[in-house]
Amino acid sequence: MRAFDLVKRNPVATAVAGVLAAGAAVTLATSGGTFFSPAFYGYGYGYGGAAVPPPTVQTASYRLVAADGGVFDFGTAGFQGSEGGVHLNAPVVGGTDIASTGSTSAGNGYWLAAADGGVFSFNTPFYGSMGGKHLNAPVVGIASTQNSKGYWLAAKDGGVFSFGNAKFYGSMGGTALNAPVVGIAPDPATGGYWLVGADGGVFSFNAPFFGSMGGKHLNAPVVGIASTPNGGGYWLVAADGGVFSFGNANFYGSEGGKTLNAPVVGMMSTDNGKGYWLVAKDGGVFSFGDAPFEGSEGGKTLNAPVVGMMD
Repeated sequence: MRAFDLVKRNPVATAVAGVLAAGAAVTLATSGGTFFSPAFYGYGYGYGGAAVPPPTVQTASYRLVAADGGVFDFGTAGFQGSEGGVHLNAPVVGGTDIASTGSTSAGNGYWLAAADGGVFSFNTPFYGSMGGKHLNAPVVGIASTQNSKGYWLAAKDGGVFSFGNAKFYGSMGGTALNAPVVGIAPDPATGGYWLVGADGGVFSFNAPFFGSMGGKHLNAPVVGIASTPNGGGYWLVAADGGVFSFGNANFYGSEGGKTLNAPVVGMMSTDNGKGYWLVAKDGGVFSFGDAPFEGSEGGKTLNAPVVGMMD
């Protein structure tokens, strides 16, 4: 385990400056300065700390992924290798582990994906890639199937590439988009997936649509999406640390409205969906709900910026 190098943020807010509601008024209930968000089939955007206080603190782990292929592990995450220090044809844009939508008991391997569609596997099977093939747009993300026997790559133009037992259910490739696609998340319930655009628009493929930020004013572009463990909802995260929750994804707080040393680049849910982490470009980690803080790369000199996180 790495030494703590960033003070853990209190998951209970002392004040909330503003909350947005989707289509209906938001009901607020306060107790001891805690804000509770009814983020069911709507969204919440916090300018303070977390909303729903964590009932328990669970043991958890996470890994940070850098653009040079470097991997930093925290908590109980075991280091399985990286591309750090290796010449890459294109920068790494994200990673996914073999249990990205549930318990880490399934194993400890992971995949990294590069902008040219290349895939690097560590302690897990290689199912193929788009490396060396012509792409209409660079790859921006990767997501694994529920049983970890396949994965999807998502491109900036909304194109989707499936490998292993990851079924192709459609894409936005060839369609005019209001904003580029920035991420992909799997639906554990249906085996489908969601794509998210920088404007907060969400595209569903064999997965329920729970809402989006498309067409709404954003203080900063959306940079990622994370699904709940049961597939009943998802969160969007913006570069300023704002978090938007949809379906049964509860709002536990955000970094929206705060001064950050570096923009947020991604997020990840805890195994039970009662919390999440945000990660910034400089490797800083912010924890909310029951997500324990296990350390970060914040304040350290990195060879390349962090681009995402995974179990």
